[in-house]
Order: sequence, then C-alpha cells, then structure tokens
Amino acid sequence: MPHIEIHQDKAAGRQQELVSLCPFGAIENTDGKLSISAACRMCRLCIRKGDGVFEFVEDSAPGVDKSLWKGIAVVAEIEEGDIHPVTFELIGKAKELAAKVNDPVYCLMIGSGISEKANLLLEYGADEVFVYDQEELKHFRIEPYTAVMEDFINRIKPSSVLVGGTPAGRSLAPRAAARFRTGLTADCTKLDISESTDLDQIRPAYGGNIMAHINTPRHRPQFATVRYKIFSIPQKKANPDGKIHACSLAPEKLRSGIEITKTEWKSLEKGIEEAEVLVVAGRGVKKAEDIAMLQELASLLGGKVASTRAVVEAGWVDARCQIGLSGRTVKPKLLITCGVSGAIQFVAGMNSSEKIIAINTDENAPIFNVAHIGIKGDLYKIVPELIRQIKESRGEA
Repeated sequence: MPHIEIHQDKAAGRQQELVSLCPFGAIENTDGKLSISAACRMCRLCIRKGDGVFEFVEDSAPGVDKSLWKGIAVVAEIEEGDIHPVTFELIGKAKELAAKVNDPVYCLMIGSGISEKANLLLEYGADEVFVYDQEELKHFRIEPYTAVMEDFINRIKPSSVLVGGTPAGRSLAPRAAARFRTGLTADCTKLDISESTDLDQIRPAYGGNIMAHINTPRHRPQFATVRYKIFSIPQKKANPDGKIHACSLAPEKLRSGIEITKTEWKSLEKGIEEAEVLVVAGRGVKKAEDIAMLQELASLLGGKVASTRAVVEAGWVDARCQIGLSGRTVKPKLLITCGVSGAIQFVAGMNSSEKIIAINTDENAPIFNVAHIGIKGDLYKIVPELIRQIKESRGEA
C-alpha cells in the first residue's frame, strides 16, 4: 500500500516547522521524532514543501499474470424467458473492445429452459456462448447465480466481465467481484481498453461534477456494470459461426437459503426508456399547468414527456420520467429539451440520443454543447408555434 516515508536525519532541528506543513494535523512530533497519523489524506503537500524529508513510496505489490486471462465476457440477462436488450448492447461494446486487443467475446447464459436462445447471442456477435440451463436456476437467486458465475470465470478466465446495470446485475456483479478479490466499477458510461487489456472504466463521480477513469491493473478479471441504453445494439450476423457450450453445476453447489414459493408478474407499462420521441421539461417551465403544453407536443409526435430532477422534485412530473444519473438513461430517436440548462448529471442520461433539439433563452446554456440543433428563444413562444405548425401540416388546425 502506498505510504509516506520520513527521513528523520533530514528533519533534525526542523520538527516544529515540518509539523505545521500538514493542513490536516497528521504530522506529529514525539520526542524529536516525526510520524504520520491516520489523519493523513495523502495530499502530498509535505512532500512538495518538505525539502526531501518526506518521500512517497508506492509498494510494488505483485500483480496477476495477465497472459492467463483473455477475452471479454458478457453476462446475458434473462427476463421472462427473453434476453434483456442490455445484453445485446454489451455484446456490441465487447466486440469493439475485443477487436483492439484481438480477444474473443464470450457470453454467459444462466436460467432454465433457455438453451434455444443461445444462438441469438451468436447472431449479435458473441464468439462462444456458455449455457447453464438447470431447473435450480429458473429464478434469480444470488447464491446459485454467483456459484455459476464463479465456475464460468474459472473455466474461461476472461480479462473483463460486463454486466447489465439492472437490479439483478447490480446484485450479481459485486458478489462475483468479491469472490475474485478484484475491482468493480458500477454504472459506467464509457469503456475503453489498452494494449495490456487494462479496462478504462469511465463514470461520473462526485454528483456528476467529474468523470472518473478507473483501472484495475493488478487484478483479473475486471468487472463493470453498464446501464441499459448507454451503448448501441450491433447489427445481427446473417450466418453466425460461433460455438455454444452446454455447462452444468452439481445440484449441491446450487443450493440457496431463499425459497421461491410463488411469482407474480406486474403488468409492464412502457417507460420513457422505450419512447422514440421525448419532450423534456426543465426549470424553464414556470408552473405545473404548463406541462400540458409539452404533453400536447409529445402526443403529436407520438412520444412522451420526460423531465429534469428539479421538475420531479417540484411534484409536477412522476419520478419515473426523470432523466439523468439519479433517473433513467434514454436513447430516443428525437429528444426536445424545453428550458433545460444541461447540467452534466442530466446530460449523462441522454447524450446518446440520435437527434437532440434544445430550446433555451440562455445562449450559453451547457445543453447547447450536446444539442444537434439549438434554438435560442422562449419555449412559451416556440412550443405553441411548433404545435400549430404540426397541426396545420396534418390539416388539424
């Protein structure tokens, strides 16, 4: 573990002066001998101003043999017997990353009665699919699913493992990462890879104020979860040539302390994630009644109304319609923002949209940096005019 080493011989006669260097009070003087307490924040100010008394030492801990770990694995999520679309997005990204280091793309399928779905993963670009199709895996339970994932990783030794940022994925990925004592980065918005197969995992941090680049250079595999609608789904192959492997675990390894006696599916309603057109309400909307104006525009375009966090907190729009880090990630064909400033927390949830049109009175609003079309003006004049012209073009005016 990195630490700061003190050269006591160079500190002779200067102890009190050196103690005052630390703004956190972490440097202590005991009978003329300096030490660093747990209050140290590793700001390294003492190193920069200590004239050689303090030295930063980074332990050379032995790392894993990276040559033994090869390939990028995607965990396919099964939902009501079908493959969740986030799986195809992850396969597309895995193919892109694997091409840079000449690695294969693997897929792991876990469930019961799912074998016939495996070929679909080959069509989207997986080189090999490993299917654990057993009755004990019919329902998601964390213990047996983690056991399967551990068996798969020990069998294949993939360099990186990508998991969908779904409720199940967010439960499974940290369990598996803990088994291998390795790192996991949640809710990545970008992924890249170096020649050494180190995964560059990029995600917003500190409330979205910075983009953190996270690496796991000394451990394998590397785990990352990614939300739905972050990456694009690749084109299907006409004649896939990958391999499908039927795998299994002994029943005793699939035991769980959870017994599922009954399952009941809620009726699913289409959320903003599935909408092809979204009209987004921001702080520029003056009152709750004005949401109806945006709803009319969205209806004419066959879309839905979404919003920023401020509008949800005002109680004008349901929380399920919020876009951003603390809301939903969307990727519609058309997204129209109305009075949205474009804070990074919001932009992180929508910047992959195919066409972004921004309406704002402030020409310096950050939203214009990501918009394909920017309209400087009052939404209360522009939106009614858009509604009028759409109706007129349809003969509805």
